[in-house]
Amino acid sequence: MADLDLSQEIAALRETFASVRQVVDVERLTGEIEELKVRASEPNLWDDPENAQIVTSKLSRAQSQVTKLAEVQAGLDDLEVLIEMANAEGDSVTQSEAKQELVALSKSIGELEVQTLLNGEYDSRAAVITIRAGAGGDDATDFAEMLMRMYLRYAEQHKMPAQVLDISYSEGAGIKSATFEIDSPFAFGTLSVEAGTHRLVRMSPFNSAGKRQTSFAAVEVVPLIEQTDVVEIPETDIRIDVFRSSGPGGQSVNTTDSAVRITHLPTGIVVSCQNEKSQLQNKAAALRVLQSRLLEQRRREEEAKKKQIAGDVKASWGEQMRSYVMAPYQMVKDLRTDYEVNNPSAVFDGDLDGFITAGIRWRKRA
Repeated sequence: MADLDLSQEIAALRETFASVRQVVDVERLTGEIEELKVRASEPNLWDDPENAQIVTSKLSRAQSQVTKLAEVQAGLDDLEVLIEMANAEGDSVTQSEAKQELVALSKSIGELEVQTLLNGEYDSRAAVITIRAGAGGDDATDFAEMLMRMYLRYAEQHKMPAQVLDISYSEGAGIKSATFEIDSPFAFGTLSVEAGTHRLVRMSPFNSAGKRQTSFAAVEVVPLIEQTDVVEIPETDIRIDVFRSSGPGGQSVNTTDSAVRITHLPTGIVVSCQNEKSQLQNKAAALRVLQSRLLEQRRREEEAKKKQIAGDVKASWGEQMRSYVMAPYQMVKDLRTDYEVNNPSAVFDGDLDGFITAGIRWRKRA
């Protein structure tokens, strides 16, 4: 049996991995971990729960990154040993195992490499995602619910904690809008490339004639506000309304006015939260989302000023950033990166890695 030779592939992975380690700066990261450990061990840390949460989250994030780097390094070393064993024993099963390990390491290093591109000011933050149904009637509201499920499935598959803050159900099918929080390191940097207008083309299940229908939904992604951010919101700038939580029915619907809606009067931004049973908790969550949106608005205004100064008048994001076509053929295509797949069902089930990776690389080039 011929020897298995993966030396070129492993050398290429080692070169990429070395670049990743250099960008991450493992020595600096290790020093940061030691500093955070000292802060986390202070006896009065939890006297300020919000600050304690920030410290422990940063520590967990940094430790996770160092652990991932160590695992990849060990995996590369073990792979070479595995290949030597397979060739020495002429074992086809072990050779097959080595090939599978190469694929897994390629994926892990690719993910680490993409993460090094997430170096924007807010990229390391958690994310708040809002989905709104657009034109298309029941198809659009159904599409909005399909997108919400898609992102929640993606978060579940990547072990990213997600919490639905607010849902406005449609009288027909699906939802008018939904807001949910994905509380994971780099969630904003990763998912911000999903922001924009999404288009669905399919044979409408709501049309008795079975005609093809095009519908739209908008996805907004903003970074979650942190304690260190300063977004002052005077009380005179907001209106707070309370109401009963709404839903499809059953025991989950509250019988008290615990849901909260906050309107930011200067901008017209409206935020609702009905996830918690307590009115105070819903108010706090809604304020956090409002601050996040105001922070993102400020960031966009700053970016617009920079582009104006630079003389760049080209729009970076088109009205339709992705099309999901289910009839007359099967295809999902990103119109910015030209990345496409022929399995819409898998995409709607959360298989977004290819689109997100292509989007992050495209944004970096742009």
